[in-house]
Amino acid sequence: MIFDNDKPIYLQMAERLGDDILTGVYGPDDRVPSIREYAVLLQVNINTAMKAYEELSRADILYNKRGLGYFVKSDAREKILKDRRRHFIQSVLPGLFRNMQLLNIGIDEIDRLWTLHVQAGDNTDASPGVSH
Repeated sequence: MIFDNDKPIYLQMAERLGDDILTGVYGPDDRVPSIREYAVLLQVNINTAMKAYEELSRADILYNKRGLGYFVKSDAREKILKDRRRHFIQSVLPGLFRNMQLLNIGIDEIDRLWTLHVQAGDNTDASPGVSH
């Protein structure tokens, strides 16, 4: 995993595990990799991985079964969605709207690009074909 220098690694690790929960890699009550396994997988210090798991436990996303490891809480997906949607609406959209206004990009164009993006199977950069 390539880490962003602007955010603590343990938070990026927690987000990645959250992404895996959102995409269904781990479902309710599924066991996630051990702290040691996750540290090795992402090539980080075990203490960093532990902080990521502690963060997810504090957020009520994971729970620990002593001696068995960490598991996904039954409502973890909904909690992650709620928190990320709130963050997106409060923190990301205002800047996006400001840029759309500055660049004269209307909602119809965003809708068209979104449709192309979804049709392409989420594997493309929707920037080709931007029109003004």
